[in-house]
Amino acid sequence: MTEVASPITTPNGAVEEAEKEEAEKPLPALTPGEFRVYNRMAEHMELYHNNFRHTWTTLHTACTSRQRPAGMSLPQFVSLGLSFAHHLTFHHTIEEEHIFPVLAARMPAFQAELELLSQHRQIHEGLEAFETYLEACRAGERELRWEELRGLMDGFGGVLWAHLDEEVRELGAEKMRRYWSLREMKGLPM
Repeated sequence: MTEVASPITTPNGAVEEAEKEEAEKPLPALTPGEFRVYNRMAEHMELYHNNFRHTWTTLHTACTSRQRPAGMSLPQFVSLGLSFAHHLTFHHTIEEEHIFPVLAARMPAFQAELELLSQHRQIHEGLEAFETYLEACRAGERELRWEELRGLMDGFGGVLWAHLDEEVRELGAEKMRRYWSLREMKGLPM
């Protein structure tokens, strides 16, 4: 596999048309070993995202059914929701500070003004309200109401689920190989 050069930019920062065309050309098939190297980040990210999906589903199902999961007290349920919010915030912070800046050097999807970071901002607007609500429930300032909690979750759920899927797609082997060599892949964060 040949080295992939950094994108050529014009003075106004736009990627040259020839570079765009080159990025869309079909590439030769990957060997299973090459695929594993190029798909490593997507697989790693999918593990984290599956945990978020599982916890979200547990929380949302409780809101829909209007009952906590079997064997879970109300304080445990509230703690699960707060843990979800804290872990998602931590996950996005790591991505934004350590992973996306490296990928953004070559991959448009990870540049600050584009979709993935915009989705982070949209998610966190709703996540902050969700967290504030649960903190008030934990402190005894509010009574947990299933409909209210579900409304808060529905407010950011669509963008969250789309983001979890889209981010993994962008890290998939077919996307990564267009921007990075096999050698470079081994040095990328994650």
